[in-house]
Amino acid sequence: MLLSRKFVSDYIDLDKDLTIERIANDMTSVGNEYADCGKLIKASNLVVGEVVECVDIPDTHLHSCKVNVGEKVLDIVCGAPNVRTGLKVIVALVGAKLPGGEIKETVIRGYKSCGMLCSMAELGLDNKFLETRDKEGIHEFPSDVEVGSDPIKVLGLDDEIIDFELTSNRGDLLSVLGMAYELGAIYKKDVKDIDLSYKEIKDDIKKEFKLDIKTDNCSLFLAKKVKNVKIKESPDFIKERLIASGIRPINNVVDISNFVMLETGQPIHFYDANRLGDTLVVRQATNDEKLTTLDNIERTLSVDDIVIANKTDAVGLAGVMGGLSTEVENDTKDILIETAIFDSTSIRKTSKKILRSEASNRFEKGLDPKRTYMAINRCCNLLEKYADGEVLSGIVEYSNIKIEDKKIILPFDKINKVLGIEIDKKTIIDILKSLKFEVKDMDSQLEVIVPSRRLDISIPEDLIEEVGRIYGMDKIKGKFPKLDVVVGKYNKTKRAIKHKLCDMGLNETVSYTLISNSDVHKFTNDEFESIMLNDPMSEDRNTLRYSLLPSLVDIYKFNKSHGINDVSIFEVGKGFYKEKDNYKEDLKLGILLSGIYLEDIPSVKSDFYTLKGIIEELLDYLGYVNRYSFVVDKNIPKEFHPNQSATIILQGKPIGIMGKIHPSVSKDDIYLAEINLDKLLCNIGSRMIYKDIPKYPSINKDVAFVVKKEITSEEIKKEIKKSCGKLLNNIKIFDIYEGDKLNSDEKSIAFTLEFLDLTKTLTEEEVMTIFNKMIDDVSKKLNCKVRDK
Repeated sequence: MLLSRKFVSDYIDLDKDLTIERIANDMTSVGNEYADCGKLIKASNLVVGEVVECVDIPDTHLHSCKVNVGEKVLDIVCGAPNVRTGLKVIVALVGAKLPGGEIKETVIRGYKSCGMLCSMAELGLDNKFLETRDKEGIHEFPSDVEVGSDPIKVLGLDDEIIDFELTSNRGDLLSVLGMAYELGAIYKKDVKDIDLSYKEIKDDIKKEFKLDIKTDNCSLFLAKKVKNVKIKESPDFIKERLIASGIRPINNVVDISNFVMLETGQPIHFYDANRLGDTLVVRQATNDEKLTTLDNIERTLSVDDIVIANKTDAVGLAGVMGGLSTEVENDTKDILIETAIFDSTSIRKTSKKILRSEASNRFEKGLDPKRTYMAINRCCNLLEKYADGEVLSGIVEYSNIKIEDKKIILPFDKINKVLGIEIDKKTIIDILKSLKFEVKDMDSQLEVIVPSRRLDISIPEDLIEEVGRIYGMDKIKGKFPKLDVVVGKYNKTKRAIKHKLCDMGLNETVSYTLISNSDVHKFTNDEFESIMLNDPMSEDRNTLRYSLLPSLVDIYKFNKSHGINDVSIFEVGKGFYKEKDNYKEDLKLGILLSGIYLEDIPSVKSDFYTLKGIIEELLDYLGYVNRYSFVVDKNIPKEFHPNQSATIILQGKPIGIMGKIHPSVSKDDIYLAEINLDKLLCNIGSRMIYKDIPKYPSINKDVAFVVKKEITSEEIKKEIKKSCGKLLNNIKIFDIYEGDKLNSDEKSIAFTLEFLDLTKTLTEEEVMTIFNKMIDDVSKKLNCKVRDK
């Protein structure tokens, strides 16, 4: 937001001794930061001069001029094609500082030059404000301009500006009036009323024009009509304030619409009424509907866009830009004025897709409905005064919005408690009144009426913030807090999990929590509602992830595309979802293996059992020994291989999933696992109990069972443990065979059983008794047999 000192001074009296830097810093002290401030035209040491003699320099395009600057006549060499005797010009004296550099006395082609004759472009004025003659030659003043005067003042460009970087909640400051109220609070000044007076002729707009609102995205729409306007150049003060605000003047009618928008913060649109017809419709666009906007670009619209239309076609893109078909041109006689309030979210989406404009910026941040009425009356006032317009009586109006100020009860003791300082009641009341809020003292509390222009204020804490920032945050002295402090506890388990996985040779990754909505339901059968962003940066990052596995797969693909085929990675992060109206998150662990896992000799290749071993080692490390299992699940997510996957069960409840990726997803051998750490860690027991290294030797026995393929190793292990009892210290699988020596529906699984007694040395006879009994028990229970050598 560019703030012109001249513009804001029309509404508030600023002391002359206030420098623009002081104003900018005072505004920053109340929370309104700025990027730059200073003079509109930064060129210095300029004067109006008159060319009293102009002689061509032979064989060049240059001219040797004698220029009267008031106190003396200077010799200046100039190459502009329009320089001539009698011309009043801008003269940069020796020592003048221009955007192009400092002016020095020099000699050109043997001719002395003590200055420079300037064009408007050489003063640093933006190119969009320049007319053709200003681009092609030096600036020409009218003959009645006084020699020796300040050319910047003559041009009306002796203004100062501040370029503010406003926060998104302060939409009221996107107007000069809003800035005036803010300055009024700082300097304890009153804000002047805007002249809204005008006369109406007998013709009634309601007899000539109809309004039809067909969308809920329009809450307020006003229209008035002005006849017999005369298109001409704007008054100097309007042009000067538009230029200082960064807007190019065009003609009196168009300039008035921009002037009122800057003044009130309410975007305005003028239609050529004779091209519009007698009906105006506000509706949603149809998909692929075409509209040529004022910049002569054909736009393709969608049903998400709001359009202003006549009986047949769209004539404007609501809140963004008007249409070319109803543009105000030099032959325009009758004007229809539109001021409205459209849904800010809808305007934001449209402007981001099609075009950001001064109007859309204001609609996005919210508008004060009172200013909507003020703006349309101000337009009538200025069109009558500067365009000789005749305002029809009446107004065509649609309103589906409450226009009222907000009443907030503010407990007095809460103010100082929140701010942490002591401010007396009188000072607080004076601050609120300086913001032009109505305040009623009710002993222990204040009743504050907040004007509708302050959309950012709705609760007591907002008012406390206003008191704090106007009072001055620099006045708040630091002090130690007085409160009960409870020593916090840090859960080291998450870090321990990361360290353990790194110790096992995996690399930690950190990926985006945002993924594509098309990936959010992959690698899971859980039922949940995904959380999409309202305004994503891209479609690839538009939804909060639920599972970590899609992100890990993307990381694998990235590594493979860069020639890295051996990938062993993990991530600990959160998954997000919505359950009814509640937003929830779970801490999860994701693991991905592919290629060579360990490059020892011999190397270990990633497979289902490698991944299973990593999970077992981690769960044992966390103290879950003998409390977990891996169960084949027919309802495994479709992204997993149905014959090489399992659900991870802890104490009878599923906490995760593991397995090989399905060939339809990737032809590569990729193994994935995901564990819900919130479910895992809520079952964590007390500290692990460490046992002494056994004093007595163990005895190992190997056995291989031939079973039907549908029987899992877990089922066999369960029966072995049940039969062997407490003397079975450990059991491991060391071979799986499905070769020609077996039937097609059979497989052989070989186990190593370790027997140990912590109190004595076991004998071979004791072990064999248990071992043989186990073989009989398992064979009968699972209808299997021991494999011959």
